[in-house]
Amino acid sequence: MKFKTFRKIRLPVPVKINEEYDVEVKEIGSKGDGVARIKNFVVFIPGAKKGEKARIKIKSVRERFAIGEKVEGKDEE
Repeated sequence: MKFKTFRKIRLPVPVKINEEYDVEVKEIGSKGDGVARIKNFVVFIPGAKKGEKARIKIKSVRERFAIGEKVEGKDEE
């Protein structure tokens, strides 16, 4: 039996380091970080709670996810 191999297709990442975004935390990850999505791209936010709306700054970008942090003084109520 022959199996086809597929190349990984790298899609463009919709976020950049040091850019700020307004997000809503939709879920909590397995390590307790808040999880938001920007154009369906996962962003982990340490210390964020489910349902929280916040302005975040991207600190690290990987192939499949990014890590952001809340921007002080810009939390929405």
